Amino acid sequence: MIDPRTPILVGGGQITDMKSAPSSERSRVAFATDAARLALADAQAKIGAEALARHIDTLAVLEFFDDSSPRFASPYGRSTNPPRSVANRLGATPRHLNYSHTGGNMPQYLVNKFAEQIASGEAELALICGAELLRSTQNARKAGLAIDWNEDPGGEPERAGFKKWGFSDEEARHELRAPIHFYPLIENAIRGGLRRDVPSHMAAMGKLFHRLAAVAHDNPLATRREGYSAERLTTITPDNRWICFPYPRLMNSNAIIDQAAAVLMTSVGKAQEWGIPQERWVFLHGCADGIDTWVVSERERIDASPAIRGCARLALEMAGKTVADVAAFDLYSCFPSAVEVAIKEIGLAADDPRPVSVTGGLPFFGGPGNNYVTHSIAEMMKVVRQKPGTFGMVTANGNYLTKHSAGLYSTEPTKGPWRRQEPAKLQGELDGRPKQRVNTAPSGIGTIETYCVAFGREAPERAQIIGRLDGSGERFVAIAPMDPALLADMLTKEQLGRKVAVNQQDGRNVFRPL
Repeated sequence: MIDPRTPILVGGGQITDMKSAPSSERSRVAFATDAARLALADAQAKIGAEALARHIDTLAVLEFFDDSSPRFASPYGRSTNPPRSVANRLGATPRHLNYSHTGGNMPQYLVNKFAEQIASGEAELALICGAELLRSTQNARKAGLAIDWNEDPGGEPERAGFKKWGFSDEEARHELRAPIHFYPLIENAIRGGLRRDVPSHMAAMGKLFHRLAAVAHDNPLATRREGYSAERLTTITPDNRWICFPYPRLMNSNAIIDQAAAVLMTSVGKAQEWGIPQERWVFLHGCADGIDTWVVSERERIDASPAIRGCARLALEMAGKTVADVAAFDLYSCFPSAVEVAIKEIGLAADDPRPVSVTGGLPFFGGPGNNYVTHSIAEMMKVVRQKPGTFGMVTANGNYLTKHSAGLYSTEPTKGPWRRQEPAKLQGELDGRPKQRVNTAPSGIGTIETYCVAFGREAPERAQIIGRLDGSGERFVAIAPMDPALLADMLTKEQLGRKVAVNQQDGRNVFRPL
């Protein structure tokens, strides 16, 4: 007998649209609703999808790109209450309307949270959905279209997650704010830990991301289905130019897409009541959430994630499983460093044949902002349904390898009452880890610990380093002077371990290699 309060996922829906013209009718909330309808239909409830929608008592929408980042601000307006806009379109009247804060971790975080609420009786039917329309936004701008996505359904949604910038004032002072800069810093730190030179590490990155590209090739929902070879991914060409060294364009998340996804959760008892067939049920066997040291430059090791290690361990322990029992993974894959760190922390071998992505990953499947992992979960539901009794793990990551969640899924029923470890226990362990002191006014000689070189359309524009001062060993953040020859030199010579002189110029720490 399965405990009737056991939480299960019963529906998943995904849409990738690469053809439709932009319109006022298809706003982000309308597009998210389309995915929600697919998830409701996927449950195959005997009462019907429309009737099932009327039972939704908890509805969450993942924060849209234009609310998360000024870089992606839309000129076409927004809903003042996205979850209510979706609910109204579905004919649902949820008690709880949630609009998440930013973070790629948030879909799995919400699954974990709603599983607890379903198990305790606080919720009966929960819908998680989201959508991005950056392809349509870009096309509408180019065409000069006058479209209107404004609507005011009234009310104020609850918010989940953390409203806090992912970088420190010191990092921002040196132009470090964006993922396209932080993940290259993490990448070069990984290379340093492995003691690889640039060519061999580029080859390893290409080999890893070829695996994702191959999955995308076979996924009809992927936006880049070319199945890029490792050589193609690492070769610099006009359409694969440097974005921020060591990442060419094809190793970056592809955000200019139109994608929507949704997942539906309930309890075993309610699924039986509404006539949802057991072959649609997917059980959350294990889950965990954890946050690493918030500021990248303060982390004990830049190439590590104790939170990923802790989340994976807890999810497996909760399920009574080991890494060997997992048939497939979808590791958060915005950049190679995110996958490489997860592989190491979970305990996978570099040549492990099991899939590290079931979608094709953010560069090749598509990178729909905070909602990507909703696609991961919906796809993993398909994977475990197709192979009943197997287990799949999804990991989720927000900011710069900062906020993490994990879930372990299977059609095999869980045993006994569903309980998870109190998240505060793991977080207390993570918060107790040592932090590195960052000297905000370094002067003298130091050593480069990691670095990145950011490009414009044609040439490198700036470089940043995280270094350590000789003598004190204190960390510091610094930016290169505006010197094209220096930037070019940083692309051709080994920088890890290189000595630099650092001092203050015009309110910033400026370094010059010795």
